[in-house]
Amino acid sequence: MSTLITGRVVRLRGYSVRFDPRALAVAVGLVVALAVVSVFSLGTGDFALSPGAVIDSLVGDGTPIADFIVQTIRLPRLLTAVLVGGALGASGAILQRLSGNPLGSPDIIGFTYGSATGALIMITVVHGSMMAIAGGALVGGLATAVLIYALAFGRGGVASRFVLVGIGVGAMLLSANSYLITRASWQDALAAQAWLFGTLNGRGWQQVILIGVAIAVLFPIAGYFARKLALLDLGDDMARALGVGVDWARFALIVTSVALAAFATAATGPIWFVALAAPQLAHRLARGGGPGMMTSAWMGALLLALSDLGVQRLFPDTQLPVGTATGVLGGLYLIWFLATRRREGRA
Repeated sequence: MSTLITGRVVRLRGYSVRFDPRALAVAVGLVVALAVVSVFSLGTGDFALSPGAVIDSLVGDGTPIADFIVQTIRLPRLLTAVLVGGALGASGAILQRLSGNPLGSPDIIGFTYGSATGALIMITVVHGSMMAIAGGALVGGLATAVLIYALAFGRGGVASRFVLVGIGVGAMLLSANSYLITRASWQDALAAQAWLFGTLNGRGWQQVILIGVAIAVLFPIAGYFARKLALLDLGDDMARALGVGVDWARFALIVTSVALAAFATAATGPIWFVALAAPQLAHRLARGGGPGMMTSAWMGALLLALSDLGVQRLFPDTQLPVGTATGVLGGLYLIWFLATRRREGRA
């Protein structure tokens, strides 16, 4: 078996695969940075541990106290951050490629609000379990996706309407979420409000398993349909001429993106702006034709893990929700992004 790598193409037994050395280098760099952040995050807390002690615990050579702190208390929180950030980064990359708009992300378009509506119904009305909340978030997000898709692409609609329709639907869902909280008992209202902040506090292996299984199922599906994104970029007529089922491919990618965002929202509550910023930051580093799904996933994981580390280091006594930090950073990023686009004459 021989493999020939020519420029940016890998040929293996008659098959050709696009190979982008810069994107690969960026992905490797993000993985290394994430590993460093993870080690410091696992050592942060009331019982501080050195990087060496953390590594010893992870490889099975730690003390019983260090093993308990790292593997039982802190590791589930870190893995939840990494998996949720990865899911949001991939979700944002898919939507931004589909809409052709750098503002296309589940929180801007409104999918996150729909997921929050479904989850809030489970919290305030049904009083459901973690799995019920996850199911409600998934159903709410998918129902929102179907509504926005029908309004944006029905009767000859175009992708440029997708973001605008989503913003309008999201505004209505935000009002619905506020209504659900005001009509709930004070205990349910407090629980719902705490969940809406988006937090990694108290996250355990149940959340890790939930989002881990979702990623294991949805990433291969997204990867399969993502190969059609380059053809969709050529326009619907050209993609159809090349044999792509445009409507089916677009809808399947939207559903996959929404499902990733919904499961991430169910695990932690809404985490704002990670899905918006991660694909664009990854794109600027990789300088590819569009936000790559896997590179964006690694960037999202790094952003959320780094935000959580910052929250723990800067506010050790307040248990500040990580969603608050990402909201502040995301707002600053959005201002910078719009200012940059204006200087470049594209806004």
